[in-house]
Amino acid sequence: MSLLRLLKDRRANVAPMFAIAAIPLVGAMGAAVDYSRAANIRAQLLAAADAASVSSVAKSSVGLSKASSMTGDGSIADGANDAVKLFNAEITGKGGFTLTSATASMIKSGTTVTSTLDFTAQVSTSFMGILGFNSMNIKGTATATNNMPLFIDFYLMLDNTPSMGIGATTADISKMESNTSDKCAFACHDESNSNDYYKLAKSLGVQMRIDVVRTATQQLMDTAKTTATFSNQFRMAIYTMGTSSKTAGLTTVQSLTSNLTTAKSAASAIDLMSIPYQNYKGDTQTDHPDVLKDLKNEISKPGDGSSSSSPLKYVFFVSDGVTDRVNGSPGCSQTTTTSTDPQTGTSYTRCMEPLNSSYCDDIKKKDIKIAVLYTTYMPLPTNGWYMTWINPFASTIAKNMEACASPGLYFEVSPSQGISEAMTALFKKAVSQARLSK
Repeated sequence: MSLLRLLKDRRANVAPMFAIAAIPLVGAMGAAVDYSRAANIRAQLLAAADAASVSSVAKSSVGLSKASSMTGDGSIADGANDAVKLFNAEITGKGGFTLTSATASMIKSGTTVTSTLDFTAQVSTSFMGILGFNSMNIKGTATATNNMPLFIDFYLMLDNTPSMGIGATTADISKMESNTSDKCAFACHDESNSNDYYKLAKSLGVQMRIDVVRTATQQLMDTAKTTATFSNQFRMAIYTMGTSSKTAGLTTVQSLTSNLTTAKSAASAIDLMSIPYQNYKGDTQTDHPDVLKDLKNEISKPGDGSSSSSPLKYVFFVSDGVTDRVNGSPGCSQTTTTSTDPQTGTSYTRCMEPLNSSYCDDIKKKDIKIAVLYTTYMPLPTNGWYMTWINPFASTIAKNMEACASPGLYFEVSPSQGISEAMTALFKKAVSQARLSK
């Protein structure tokens, strides 16, 4: 009977059964601990990969520097190697894993550079070793992109015709009017007269519009230099409408150059167009249509801005917006008058009108952007010539100048504002707009 009870008793099996059941339970708990540790290490490695990818396409990076010299799309080996070096530096001092591979690629496509870094690593296990798993493999990928700073060529077209000899501010205008017998606010540079108004303005300390444009152009070179991320990113060419009325037309002050220090030095030569004597060629020296047509032919086809060999092209046009030319093609939009050269006796049909923006359209059709800085043509109610010939269309001058500009690239400067500040603001706006359009 006692033997039968012993054979039927199952209480002693509880411990062995629990031990058998505990094995997978402990294994599962151990696996959870090992997986959690591996996930934490992977997160650290991903963070390092992210940081390396972002740094490898930063503005000052090897990758972007190499991309700037490429003439087309493709891989950037130096940039990829730099990404791996950055990743290795990020994980220095970190433990709990064995890095088995770290590879990167960097691709330039248009104006975008993309860096991709892949890694694999082994993490040793603690509890899972009981089940025969001594290590776990982890891997990850990080990608970063950056838009390259755009390369832009700027062609500065500066109106330096006699009307830019007007005083830069209302105070300067008043000083000229109070010191001239005919109440003239224009400091015309008449080479035949030792007492010409240009010299008078200089002696009175009057600052002319052209003086401010000269200074603003020089300061613009400094702005471009400090704004540039890469060498040769911005190139500048400077033109006026002629040193003298005898040679009026598109005149090169500085040919296209990436040496902005040289361009700044050349800009010091910007000055008011001189005239050999009063009423030379009937005072028809402001031929915007011809100058803009010649400028259009001067500028080669623009690229996409992705490299120094494929720059975007921008015209930077600074003018008071009033044309004064010999009437021809196109015809004049205003009533013409006849003007005679006092020395040659030649008569000219003189056309004074607001800028004909169709010549700006011809430039824009070449995918060249135009940034316009309109230096407000100030009303001169005490000047008979102004009241007769300019006042009738004065209200349309600004409209036509704005129509000349590419969308969003128009700025008007009144006497109370600074031309230099406006020039800098327009430059930065052009650069910003170019970047956003890509």
